[in-house]
Amino acid sequence: MTSFFHSQLSALATRYWRPAALLSLVLLPALLQAQEKQVVSIGIGTQNTTTNTVTGGIVIKELKLLEKYLPKTGKYQNVEWKLDWQNFTSGPPVTNGMVANKLQIGMMGDYPLLVNGATGQQNRGNETQLVAIIAYNAFGSGNGVVVHKDSPYYELADLKGKTVSVPFGSAAHGMMLQAMQERGWPDSYWNLVSQSPEVGTTNLQEKKIDAHGDFVPFADLLPYRGFARKIFDGAQTKIPTFHGVVVRKDFAEKYPEAVVAYIKALMEANDWVRRNPALATQKIEEWTKIEKEVGYIFLGPGGIHTLDPSIKPRWLDTIRTAHGVLGKLGRVKEFDINAWVNETYVRQAFKERGQDYEAQKQTLANYDIQGKDPICKRMVTLPKDAGEIWLEGGSIVPVSSPSCLLAGIRQYQSEGKKVAVAYLFDKELGIKVFADKAFYAVDSSNPRAVQMVPFLLKKDAEVFAARNGGKLATYAEALVLSAPALALATSGK
Repeated sequence: MTSFFHSQLSALATRYWRPAALLSLVLLPALLQAQEKQVVSIGIGTQNTTTNTVTGGIVIKELKLLEKYLPKTGKYQNVEWKLDWQNFTSGPPVTNGMVANKLQIGMMGDYPLLVNGATGQQNRGNETQLVAIIAYNAFGSGNGVVVHKDSPYYELADLKGKTVSVPFGSAAHGMMLQAMQERGWPDSYWNLVSQSPEVGTTNLQEKKIDAHGDFVPFADLLPYRGFARKIFDGAQTKIPTFHGVVVRKDFAEKYPEAVVAYIKALMEANDWVRRNPALATQKIEEWTKIEKEVGYIFLGPGGIHTLDPSIKPRWLDTIRTAHGVLGKLGRVKEFDINAWVNETYVRQAFKERGQDYEAQKQTLANYDIQGKDPICKRMVTLPKDAGEIWLEGGSIVPVSSPSCLLAGIRQYQSEGKKVAVAYLFDKELGIKVFADKAFYAVDSSNPRAVQMVPFLLKKDAEVFAARNGGKLATYAEALVLSAPALALATSGK
């Protein structure tokens, strides 16, 4: 057909010798070929309600950041990128989609990442690679176990013989298995059942289960919604937790520039959140229905999780630890972590953005609370002693200490202002907590300088109070005891 077509062109050229017309006819097939677009579909598996993955998924999608960075010139000038965003509530279904080649990019927590990598290696031709991290907590916070607010249980040991649910295969499931192994508990210590976040939430609220283990944000979301209390935080394991990005190896090798483009989009999404976290978490609430006050405890200054795409050695150690935990239970086979991790793409993304990848790998720094405390009228100089008050429909106010925060809440309430939420830092675990969900060790030996020390866990507050001659107080009790601090603060002395 092609030779016939060209012979007809030659005949026409001989009969009607017009150079311009002939040139157009000769170039026509090439022009038609050049105009043909190659459609490349990218299936992206997200977890929109998992707060630690939002900058790898819903933020990129809504701000159209991937479209901004996908290559459109050179060998890609005739490529039409088609983005297929698919949302899931946990990691395992994302892995299934990647093995089926319906998803080329996926995001999930550490234990599901391990299973993702091992599953790919056991299915030749469907290998995946870890190419970037989305967010992490260096000590494991984010996963947690909650009970009903009326429950008599305050720690894991109280749950012996009780019914506890967790999404099987999730990072929270891994945390609970690890906690059991550390304590030497048998698998029968509690009745562990698999329930999704949605099912576990409903069953806990209706008191059909004794406790629910879950990943971010649910262990903080359910207490915020008023019917649950956290009794165990992943930070107690001292083992890092993180969410990362995996890609199908064959896709990455065929379209490496697309993988780099995705990581650059992720990095811009991180910048967008840090630039104005209050606005960002409000938008994320619109997109995911996860309350902004909960999103902020993870993504705001000093938040539970740090946004950082670099693949640090300690995260790989976490994967090795997870492999040991699952290996003891016979739930994962051999896994070549070196073949799975590929820093090529994230390094290139840093290079194209003019940033130092090696320097970023060496730091665990997050961005901190800053500003002047309007309650106690001094600058915030010790971020881990600081806090924040988010006024209903208003701004977020930095405060320099727990005592100043509680005094500030009383002051705003006396002025008729409503406090939407307030944040402090747990003295023992170092994580951001909701002030009204915390327990306090109170030292009121000096009425004009009452000291308030916040803790997530009741037992930690009790130990600290006993060791320092103070007493245990609930949030409501601490507010009452903060009256002298309020008088001192408002006096300007």
